Amino acid sequence: MKFTSLLLALAVSASPLSQAAPAKKTGKKSAQSKPKAARKAAAVAVPAAAAAALTAAQAGDALVFSESEAVNAFADEVALRHGFPRAELAALIGQIRYIETAVQLVKPAPKGKPKNWQNYSRVTIEPIRIRAGVAFWNQHAAVLARAQAEYGVPAEIIVGIIGVETIYGRQTGRFRVLDVLATLAFAYPEAPNRAARMAFFRGELENALVLARKSNIDPLSMLGSFAGAIGMPQFMPGSVLAYGVDYDNNGSIDLRGSAVDAIGSVASFLVQHGWQAKQAGPLVYPASVSDDRAWESLLNQGLAAKFRAEELRAGGVSTSAVLPSNQRFGLIDLPNGPDPTEYRIATDNFFAITQYNRSYFYAMSVIELGRAIRQNRAGQPLASVETL
Repeated sequence: MKFTSLLLALAVSASPLSQAAPAKKTGKKSAQSKPKAARKAAAVAVPAAAAAALTAAQAGDALVFSESEAVNAFADEVALRHGFPRAELAALIGQIRYIETAVQLVKPAPKGKPKNWQNYSRVTIEPIRIRAGVAFWNQHAAVLARAQAEYGVPAEIIVGIIGVETIYGRQTGRFRVLDVLATLAFAYPEAPNRAARMAFFRGELENALVLARKSNIDPLSMLGSFAGAIGMPQFMPGSVLAYGVDYDNNGSIDLRGSAVDAIGSVASFLVQHGWQAKQAGPLVYPASVSDDRAWESLLNQGLAAKFRAEELRAGGVSTSAVLPSNQRFGLIDLPNGPDPTEYRIATDNFFAITQYNRSYFYAMSVIELGRAIRQNRAGQPLASVETL
């Protein structure tokens, strides 16, 4: 059913007790992640009434969106900004349900064992993903080659991202996107950054409404993760609007049903987040660090390559590889719990992947999964880190 006709129908027969889609945890490692969010999405102001709605939700009462002053103020703003008929938005809001599961899943994990790169990599770079990645690459080899030629993003990086995100569409999520976005926009759990996260999800809820209208689809039909990420590459609605590509040229962007669109959209996202097509060579280099720990000042300097090779050497960072003299680099650490931490010298293109998910572990798993799939597909033994 088309967006406008759906809203008109809801205006006549809306029931605030409609059933939510069954909940299923996706393969995402965190609610953030995602890179998936459009960095330029406009944040919606947080009305003061949101505090009361949040207090009620935390007390155990499921938030009824149609009765919330904060939600209705949000609807007024969205209707004004985008020309949605206000009565039709009200009818749609009557169909959106509070999802307690989403609230629980975005809460920070309790403190447990220290971060361990080797354990993390064993979970993400494993036989199921590798076999599925080989099959996906074989099936879409021509499209991957086209994206590599047009965007300059290697096929193995695109394949690695889609594999880490959803195992090539096997785990895209079955939450209704509007349900979880509204829940997190108006009932985000207690956290130091709660106000900022609520504003972010308000923006994504607005983006989801715009995306549904632009795509001419039923807004309640959009399914995704517990944080509202959509499709094989797990884009937030704002990222679909900003970076999504109709790569199969059928007139619409479908990241859930079209692997071709997913491939083009991942490449588009990376290029628009700093991927350097002309930057040849490995994405990361193996590194050793000196005992004097002068290199510690080079860590945690943001998700960007800032240092020249000579600056790294002066800080006590060394590598057996020859670093290009015309590039800048960053030093990253990969803790292994009680075992020695591993270090890498990272390039601009490594940091472009961290814009998808702000985690060194995530970016390394994408690189290593893509490498493993490439080698497995070619019938070759797995390469060492020096060839990443």
